[in-house]
Amino acid sequence: MGAKRVDEVIEMTGLGAVASKRVGGFSLGMGQRLGIAAAMLGDPRTLILDEPVNGLDPEGVKWVRTMVRYLADDGRTVFLSSHLMSEMAITADHLIVIGRGTIITSGPVQDVIDATSGTSVTVRSPGAAQLAELLVGDGVSITASEPGLLTVRGRDAAAIGEAAARHQIVLHELTPVRASLEEAFMTLTAGEVEYHSGAPAGQQIQDGAAA
Repeated sequence: MGAKRVDEVIEMTGLGAVASKRVGGFSLGMGQRLGIAAAMLGDPRTLILDEPVNGLDPEGVKWVRTMVRYLADDGRTVFLSSHLMSEMAITADHLIVIGRGTIITSGPVQDVIDATSGTSVTVRSPGAAQLAELLVGDGVSITASEPGLLTVRGRDAAAIGEAAARHQIVLHELTPVRASLEEAFMTLTAGEVEYHSGAPAGQQIQDGAAA
């Protein structure tokens, strides 16, 4: 490994301005850059980064995200270990979800979300109770989180709108909502976590019952 490669990596990771400083004086963000620089010295085709954005400010997070994408676009494989689902949804192409040392699922980000949580529809209506009775059926889950507000799974927005129109039920809102990666992750790992939240959920009024 020559001095040329060291200079290349320093330039690549934006460490040129602090190259002469002692590592002990580095900020957390500079420390993360240094770690990536060290990993890049051997010009590897595969990198493993553990919680690379942990504790970073927004600028540092954006830099890591951009660097990871640059490395991937350069044909390298970059493994990221992280609990920050919002960041993984932006950065990752492919997910591997692990619980208690076992692979629970893997696949492209959107495929994992769709297979786990899919899309729900938020419905707001003064006739919510009547509408819920009309929509019930196999594979349909309807949750009432507050009076007049329903979250419907298993029926798309078009079907809900048509049912409401046929029975002259006024709709104040009809919004398809795609689940987040965090929601999918929580669903997938529900049986694998050590601690569970005791927060109350919405009232489940129908779940897969026959019409």
